[in-house]
This record gives sequence, structure tokens and C-alpha cells, in this order.
Amino acid sequence: MARNSRTMDWGFPRWRAYGAEREAARVRMCDRDGCDKPGDRPAPKSPNSRERWYFCEAHAAEYNRNWNYFEGLTAEEAAKREAQERREANGFAEASHYGWAGPGDGSRSRDEMRALEVLELEADADFEAVRIAWRRLAKSNHPDVRPGDADAAQRFQAIQAAYDVLRAAEERRTWKGD
Repeated sequence: MARNSRTMDWGFPRWRAYGAEREAARVRMCDRDGCDKPGDRPAPKSPNSRERWYFCEAHAAEYNRNWNYFEGLTAEEAAKREAQERREANGFAEASHYGWAGPGDGSRSRDEMRALEVLELEADADFEAVRIAWRRLAKSNHPDVRPGDADAAQRFQAIQAAYDVLRAAEERRTWKGD
């Protein structure tokens, strides 16, 4: 029986696609016990470690949801590390007007989500619902309606700040859309 020594490389340039070897491709399986899907999403085993787990998409999402990047650090160390990483990642901040690196589906930032919580709204509330909630809460907590109530004044300031955040985000969205 003749041995097949023929190759797909017919000189220069290389005529076949890179990564198109004849050998079987090695597929790493998901590290989650009992999962039989390919594990193509690396995740760190512990903070500051080079060792990685390799999960499928569903298990990577579950792992990341429970991941606490600042676990084991004091509040001061966590604040210091966050400030350092913000300084080092300023290139991403410069590109924020392109809408990159947003949380989740990219529709709302973390600040917008906090503002929606202050206004007692769901994450998918439109701006008309924001305006209605803002007016309702501002009227009930306004210092003129509740004179001398320090808690109401503080809530009113938080409501105003939340509305300002959401209004600015809405203006950015409508400006992008035009």
C-alpha cells in the first residue's frame, strides 16, 4: 500500500488556509463537571493567578456573575486598585463615545442603573416613565412641601441627581441617533 506523502503546500505562497492542517483539531472541553461543550472561554482560577479554567459560554457567564474581583482586599486596597486600573485604562474612557465596553447589553451604564433604583423604576423604563417618577418623587420630597425635614431634603437631592444622570444619558442617546 502506497503512503500518501502529498502535501497541500505547492510552494510559495502558501496555498492553503492557515490552521488547515490535516491533523484533527484538539478541542478543550468545559471544565465544569458534567458539561460536554467546548471550553473556549478562559477564566482566572484566583486573583493574580496565571492558572485558568476553561468554560463554555453558559458556565463562563455563571462564573463571572459570582466573581468578586476585590475579594480578600480591604476597602482601602480595593479603592487603590480601582483607581490605578482606571488610570491605566484611560484609553477605554476616551473611546466611550463609541459605545464600547458598556455593561450587559450596552443599553444602560452602572450610574444609570443606580439612578433608576433611586427613582424606583425597572431597568427597562423609558424616559417618559423616568420623567413621571421624577415629578412624583420630587413633589413628595421637596423642601417646600416638607420644611425642616433633613431626610426629605437629602432624598430630594438624590432624586434630582438621578434625574440629571438619566436626562444626560437620554440626550446622548438621542444625539447619537440623529
